[in-house]
Amino acid sequence: MSYNSFGHLFRVMTWGESHGPALGCVIDGCPPGITFTREEVQRFLDKRRPGQSKLTTQRQEPDQVEILSGVMPDDETPEKLTTTGTPISMMIRNTDQRSKDYSEIRNRYRPGHADYAYDLKYGIRDYRGGGRSSARETAARVAAGAVARKIVPHLRVRGAMVQMGTKKIDRTRWNWDAVDTNPLFCPDPDVVEEWTEYLNALRKDGNSVGAVIEIVAEGIPAGIGAPVYAKLDQEVASHLMSINAVKGVEIGNGFEAAEITGVENADEMRMGNDGSVRFMSNHAGGVLGGIATGQPLVARFAVKPTSSILTPRKSVTAEGKDVDVVTKGRHDPCVGIRAVPIGEAMVACAVADHYLMHRGQTGRVEKEY
Repeated sequence: MSYNSFGHLFRVMTWGESHGPALGCVIDGCPPGITFTREEVQRFLDKRRPGQSKLTTQRQEPDQVEILSGVMPDDETPEKLTTTGTPISMMIRNTDQRSKDYSEIRNRYRPGHADYAYDLKYGIRDYRGGGRSSARETAARVAAGAVARKIVPHLRVRGAMVQMGTKKIDRTRWNWDAVDTNPLFCPDPDVVEEWTEYLNALRKDGNSVGAVIEIVAEGIPAGIGAPVYAKLDQEVASHLMSINAVKGVEIGNGFEAAEITGVENADEMRMGNDGSVRFMSNHAGGVLGGIATGQPLVARFAVKPTSSILTPRKSVTAEGKDVDVVTKGRHDPCVGIRAVPIGEAMVACAVADHYLMHRGQTGRVEKEY
């Protein structure tokens, strides 16, 4: 199987399967001299880690990261690691696989999953949780994203769930401080209880629901990106679209831009007191013509409902017989919850990659806004 890596200068290859002994990533192209700690990587993995509430899969994985190469520990402070410019390899061991949960679907295609398409292409599939196509693979991306954040000075990437099913947040109540205080990563604390009850009811009914996640990246230097085949928003969309279960991506106003006029959509500008250009709005989501404006990059992505549900669904077997499928095991009733830190990581990787490409092309980086 090819295509296990993404990025240009900051290139990430992930490896491993859901029910294998371990999974991980190799980062190629990280500059030397970048400092970070294992605990900083672990902090982001802990956000994504399963089994932390009844609202996510009950698979119990500690997701403890092991950093195997590409760094030098500080003589006086060993926990402080400095990149050497060589490939950084990180590994996360699987400790709570229950492959027997999937024995009944060995030859059955789960509706909504990649089972049929995967088997059609390769002639073999890992029925134990999806193998390589499992969302378990995304733990490695989160680890890579933690390193990517360190490459761009002043970069801050944050994500939140802004919609669950048809239920949306009230943006006038947006509170970033609330995101890490509830299991839904929701920025509107007034809807958390309602959403929790709704999701619990779906879980008890053997059902699931989709979600919309919003990622905001601040501190992006103006000028990174390119106008044609390496647009910043193009790369961000590609990175986000590669996440399991993602079915749509928009930047800035996104599809709403098709519903308004040019007068409403244009981000007007004025000169600030410090002599810098100031935008009066950010409908473009921080990118114009594929190039960063210095404003916050805003991206949203839609995650479909979890396909692994306890409600019987019509399907077929590998032998061509009609069958009803019930997917047993431990699954997220709303996979969008744990997609928040994954989306953050993928945006961080895209921005870091473009930051390095810009530096290589122009030899400079414009100021941050």
